[in-house]
Amino acid sequence: MARHYNGRVISDGIVASSVAFSFIFLATLALATTILSALGLDLVTSLTGAATALSNVGPGLGDIIGPAGQFQSLPDTAKWVLMIVMLLGRLELLSVFILFSPYFWRD
Repeated sequence: MARHYNGRVISDGIVASSVAFSFIFLATLALATTILSALGLDLVTSLTGAATALSNVGPGLGDIIGPAGQFQSLPDTAKWVLMIVMLLGRLELLSVFILFSPYFWRD
């Protein structure tokens, strides 16, 4: 059974790419949230800070980085984690992670 969108057939490669991107996005978000939580931030700040950095969705939630807050009071290590996550989000996740794949560097 073929999948259709807007009257066009969607190939299995497109579906696989969409699933891969979703998995990598959620895995990166979960890892960043876990690291930020391990640094002593509460769950709301960790999750929304990681989401803000990864997907450019605006301010986080909570008292620390909410709409009236700022990232200045976060520990330096948390700022480094958020900076790396932000670079991953801006440079596109699949493009960055493919560079670390041995398959990419083979002939």
